[in-house]
Amino acid sequence: MTRGLFNWTFSDVKKFLEEQGFRHGHTEGSHYYFVGNKGRVVQVPFHGSRALKPRTLKGIIRQSGISVEVWRNF
Repeated sequence: MTRGLFNWTFSDVKKFLEEQGFRHGHTEGSHYYFVGNKGRVVQVPFHGSRALKPRTLKGIIRQSGISVEVWRNF
């Protein structure tokens, strides 16, 4: 079952970004910053096991530079 842009948790986003070549750069409070090979920085909020809001996930997708289709097929 594909979930589209809903029900993504911090753990799901972290796993996806790491598989795409991003690495954990640093943390400020509850926000984790992942750095990509091309110098892209993606900020991901950590709020336990709660799902990220779709608008927040869309911002993460935009920051990552990875197409929405790749995110949906993960």
